[in-house]
This record gives sequence, structure tokens and C-alpha cells, in this order.
Amino acid sequence: MSSVATAGIGSAGLIDRKNGTIIYASNLNMRDVNIAKKFEDELGIPFSLENDANAAAYGEYIKSGADCSSFIFITFGTGIGGGIVINGEIYRGFNGIGAEFGHTTLYRDGKECICGRKGCWEMYASATALIEQTKEAIEKHPDSAMKKIADEQGGVSGMTAFLAAKAGDKYGQEVVEQYVQYVSEGIINIINIFQPQKIVLGGGISNEGDYFLNPVKEYIRKYSQSSALPQSEIEIATLFNDAGIIGAALAAKHVKE
Repeated sequence: MSSVATAGIGSAGLIDRKNGTIIYASNLNMRDVNIAKKFEDELGIPFSLENDANAAAYGEYIKSGADCSSFIFITFGTGIGGGIVINGEIYRGFNGIGAEFGHTTLYRDGKECICGRKGCWEMYASATALIEQTKEAIEKHPDSAMKKIADEQGGVSGMTAFLAAKAGDKYGQEVVEQYVQYVSEGIINIINIFQPQKIVLGGGISNEGDYFLNPVKEYIRKYSQSSALPQSEIEIATLFNDAGIIGAALAAKHVKE
């Protein structure tokens, strides 16, 4: 077997890791694309394909969780992605598509999700959901500081409500408080299932740092079912946009020849 190192690719969507194929990635407009072979043919070196959330989870694990027996990464972006690392190995499920945290149900018969179900967590706690919640609040309260901030910045973003809340705006604070509850309820569900040693939160919202993290931790502590026992550590991601790149490269090193 050649000693040439294997390079890594991290891709969104459902993937066939064994064959290096993207089964379906809606946001990339790809279906049944053997992306690993395309790169191998072009560059002449072997490539390993990994789900982008799993890759990011592995990157964050190596950076800040390598001493943990169980580690979970959750990213809040367009949707909610995530990854699980147990005893140093990415947990993918028997069919390779495990850890779809965003499509666990938060509200039965709630908002309709693109997956076809209703009430999925990402319909309430993704950055996309936060933007919609902010727009709804601005429509109800056009005198809110959120409206001024959105006008100045050319539109509503995931940061709009946080900026208004920090400035003392009552309605911005209400949006942030509600969003924190949505985020925390989903994390509590994950903790109740896995009781992981560490959870790391990523995505654009994580840029809010302690202003976001502290109330999340407080809410989780309040409703924890295991308050008398050691609790999962919850931290903000440190690799940010580089997590998937680093994780895909590191995960490729563990591919069995």
C-alpha cells in the first residue's frame, strides 16, 4: 500500500463515506456525486469524505476535548448540525448519518421543517429561526432598537436581537431570552440521552460568547435531572470556520488503508 497521505473533504448533506460519495446535499445541489474520486483524479492523491458537521466536531474535539471520553459539538447556523465523538472516534450511526440533532422534535405539530416533519429543533433554535423571530418582533414593535439596527446594517441578521438586547432594548432582550430557551431545551434533550463529558457550541451565534453561553448554562442547570451528579461541561467553540477544515484533515489520517 502506498505511503501517500490521505487528504480530507468535509461536505454538507448525506454522504457515503466508504465510497466517497455525496448522496444528497440540497444546499450544494448535488446528488450521487463521487466527490472523493473527482479530487483523486484531479490531484493524484487519495481523499477521504466526511460529513462537514462530523469533521467540525472532530476538529473541536482535538482542540479542546481530547481528554474527554464523550464529546458533542453542536453548531447553530442555517440549520442545526452536530457531531459526536466517543473514545476518540466519530460516532456516525450504523448508516453513517447519525447526530442529526436539528431534526429532533421540540414541539409536536409545530413549525413545518424542510425535512417534512413539524416542530424540529432547528425551526426554533437555528440562526435562521432567530432571524425570523427577530423580524416578527420588529413587525410587532417597530419602535424597537432592533428596527434601527437592522436599517443601519442593511437587514436583519442573527446578531440584530443580541445587539439591541445589549443596548438595553426590552424587545431585543425578549427575543434573546426566548431564543436561549429554545437552544437550551434542545441541549437538555441531548444531555438526557448522552450525558456527555463536554458539549461545545459553534456557529455564528457562538460569537456572542458569554452573553449567549451563560444564560444557556443557567437554564440547563435549573432544569437538569442530575444536579447531584457531575454535569456536562458546556463551552463555546474555538476553531470557528476552521473547525471543519482541520477536522476533515485529521479524520482522514484515521482512515484504515
